Amino acid sequence: MAEKLNLEIVSPDKMVLSEEVDEVVATGSLGQFGVLPGHLAFLTTLDVGELSYRKGGATYYAFVNSGYAEVSSDKVTILAESAEKAEYIDLQRAEEARKRAEDRLSRATSGSETIDEKRAEVALKRSIIRLQVGGKVEHR
Repeated sequence: MAEKLNLEIVSPDKMVLSEEVDEVVATGSLGQFGVLPGHLAFLTTLDVGELSYRKGGATYYAFVNSGYAEVSSDKVTILAESAEKAEYIDLQRAEEARKRAEDRLSRATSGSETIDEKRAEVALKRSIIRLQVGGKVEHR
């Protein structure tokens, strides 16, 4: 049985992360799942959410914007629409995105503007999760 997992997070434009880790926890479409070395293989879709991984005694975080996870006994590959390690999340930009999404949703519910409400809800969810994940970095 493998003692470590190789974690790779890949977006269309770059390799976000490639590290040996002890454990991975991600947000699947059906809920959170955890992977330890020696896990049974599976493939699942990912929801917009937080991904955490433990390496030694430390836990690290990343934002994942939908995609797929492929798990084998010694490797977790995340293919994401976009992804960011927590330390690279621009909190000011995420806060501005949250405000824009809330504003769009309030205009839609008041009937003053016709917008794609589902798209605005997803944008709000994305910005809130980015703020949460980015806020988990102790030192910037």
